[in-house]
Amino acid sequence: MSTYQILVPPTILCDAGSIELLGEKVKTLGKKALIVSDKCMSDAGYVGKLQGILSKQNIPSETYLEVNGEPTDKMVYDGLDIYKNSGCDYLIGLGGGSPIDTAKAIGVMANNRGSITDYMGLGKVKNPLPPVAAIATTAGTGSEVTQFTIICDTQNDAKLLIGSPYIVPSLAVNDPLFTMSVPPKITAATGIDAFTHAVESYISKKSNPYTEVMSLSAISRISKYIRRAWANGDDLEARSQMMLASMEAGIAFSNASVTIVHGMSRPIGALFHVAHGISNAVLLPECMKFALMGAPEKFAKIAETMGENIQSLTTMEAAKKAVQAIVQLNDDLEIPTIAGLGIDKEQFFEAIPKMSRDAIASGSPANAPRKATFEQIMQIYKNAY
Repeated sequence: MSTYQILVPPTILCDAGSIELLGEKVKTLGKKALIVSDKCMSDAGYVGKLQGILSKQNIPSETYLEVNGEPTDKMVYDGLDIYKNSGCDYLIGLGGGSPIDTAKAIGVMANNRGSITDYMGLGKVKNPLPPVAAIATTAGTGSEVTQFTIICDTQNDAKLLIGSPYIVPSLAVNDPLFTMSVPPKITAATGIDAFTHAVESYISKKSNPYTEVMSLSAISRISKYIRRAWANGDDLEARSQMMLASMEAGIAFSNASVTIVHGMSRPIGALFHVAHGISNAVLLPECMKFALMGAPEKFAKIAETMGENIQSLTTMEAAKKAVQAIVQLNDDLEIPTIAGLGIDKEQFFEAIPKMSRDAIASGSPANAPRKATFEQIMQIYKNAY
């Protein structure tokens, strides 16, 4: 057996009301926090709630609330200026994947020289980050438990995947009460994002026994509860189960990596400004159709875990059931096609060669059980449109 390591935050707070335990935990992280969030979190009162929790522990804080979309290099530098000029010594990311990824990237730049683009790839961060606490308010990205941050390079219209054990947050909070007001479309997009993490980490060539257990658990929970969370946002059980599944999937892909879906989705997000969860969702069915032949046994297990009846079926028949179930899940949650996102066909097809090159350059497709050529990736883009 090959050796593998598992990276997770030292402390994870879970379940409804767990945010109330934050104050005691962050006292050990530093003396002054920079809260990285967005206007929605501020308007909803969540930033104020967090500041109140810190105040009870006599912990001062500053805020950077401009992460109102996919995180960019500009946001990182703007937040870094506040962090340094205000004398902060640790960070708290509050929100979905964008604020948390921004907080992580600010942490990278706080203790490392150069520009954020210098750290694209794995293992390039040389110095540990200041402590980062991550409070997830969506059940999807899993960023609160991962060793990755994804930042848009605005100069080159590309998304930078930066990975390092140093990026794993010191503290993660998964309180489903923060997700109760998330609207159906975002519930679907973030939920399918988590589902993609679970499936890709399971079929990844870098998977191991630990991550496979986490992946299958997440696939099972999401298959059972995502439709309920989408249909009724007040369903606390469904919201709680989705939050737990998102965390499981995050731990799984942080340690086993992702594959072809993420490699292909990042260029769509960078060029057409599509939210990460949606860009994953629109590609998932076609990418899984392609990958199936490389790991039919694993796809058969995915079908069974999703609740499909595979008795008396051959392995290949059961594997195809998994893809059918994924297509049905997208349909049930009203996930659009790429065309349905309003992206112009001519512009999209013109961008396919660049997107395909960027997808391969990211390294993620190489983790898939079936090797994809440049031409095959281009065809998947066309099929998905």
